[in-house]
Amino acid sequence: MARQQLGRSFGWLWAAFTASTVGTWLGFGAFPLIAIQVLHVGPAAVSMLAAAGLAVGALLALPLGPWVEAHRKKPVMIVTDLVRFGALLTIPVAHFAGRLTYTQLLIVSVISAAANIAFTAASGAYLKQLVRPEHLLVANGRYESTIWTATAVGPTVGGAAISLLGPAVTVIANAVGFLLSALGISAIREKEADSQRVKARKVRASDLVKGWTFIHDDRQLRRLFWNTVAVNALIMATQPLLAVLLLDDLGWAAWQYGLAFGLPCIGGFVGAQVAPRLEARYGRHRVLITSGVLRALWPVGLFFVMPGNAGVVLIIAVELVLITCMGVFNPLFATERLQRVPAERVGRVLVAWRVTGNGAIAVLTALWGALAAATDARIAIGIAGVLLLATPFLLVRKDKHRPRATEPEGPALTTTA
Repeated sequence: MARQQLGRSFGWLWAAFTASTVGTWLGFGAFPLIAIQVLHVGPAAVSMLAAAGLAVGALLALPLGPWVEAHRKKPVMIVTDLVRFGALLTIPVAHFAGRLTYTQLLIVSVISAAANIAFTAASGAYLKQLVRPEHLLVANGRYESTIWTATAVGPTVGGAAISLLGPAVTVIANAVGFLLSALGISAIREKEADSQRVKARKVRASDLVKGWTFIHDDRQLRRLFWNTVAVNALIMATQPLLAVLLLDDLGWAAWQYGLAFGLPCIGGFVGAQVAPRLEARYGRHRVLITSGVLRALWPVGLFFVMPGNAGVVLIIAVELVLITCMGVFNPLFATERLQRVPAERVGRVLVAWRVTGNGAIAVLTALWGALAAATDARIAIGIAGVLLLATPFLLVRKDKHRPRATEPEGPALTTTA
């Protein structure tokens, strides 16, 4: 499908997404690196940094579903981008002034997490306004390709920059990415649908629970919900511990760390490109199930990482297969979710999804930090890998109760995960 078929407005939205994504991945691992190398904290504190930001950010985001629905999406996205820009910029300023503290890292992490949830909810609803239902998979595929391209290049370049200039410099790149995103979104001239805003104004903050209710009552969404929450939480809970294991215990250089996690992301780009073809040939249900199962099989291999080049090769191999499967799964999952949720409920559903996901990541990150402190980082990573092997059962389990009927927008979806 030609790019112009999605319209100029989507082009600006995609450009904004690209800017923030590139900035984010240039700053990959900057907070753990700053905590480890500048503030000299241990694995429990590194895990708590990630966990506290997600947990408190999720709590602050609880009323954001109705709030996002009650406001125009474009200003919400611009404001949240600027909030993240300003918050992140305080880190290098404090660092170069010699006043950076662990508490400041925590505060910025909280602000960024809450703003990210609001932005995600608004951007999902906005994308559904700008792109026709039958084009959502193409749009989500372009997002996914952008994510993995930026992830392939960003950590490698960011790791080299960290080695040369220190981790605070890449935080500046992260902040600038959000500023450029705000500028790109502000360039969109298409007017938002007034009818959605009028309906949204009648929603009370207490109605956020309806996001979870809608998810629970839709069997396909419920399966995807619990599977993605569990998989993402178990994978993300080990990220701070991998930083500790590789950078501290095994003595990897920052460029090796960036290369090992950046290069395999080529697989994500390939997966996103072939996802529409796989769906056309085998059907969405089969591709979602297969890629969803396969992506859970590989993280257990991270337990066997060793020092030197052999360890780098092992990490690259494991991450390459894992990320390729994710590159296929994610755009299909994102499209399925948007097509099944009515436009007037997208904000609440996406906030409910992100709040639950971030809360689960926060809890497991804290637990795995404590587990690593009691044992070591390698053992904690291995346990998470073993538990991931059970997550496919959440995707394919049988439901005891019949779901209520839902009316997804766009083409009827007869084969869903």
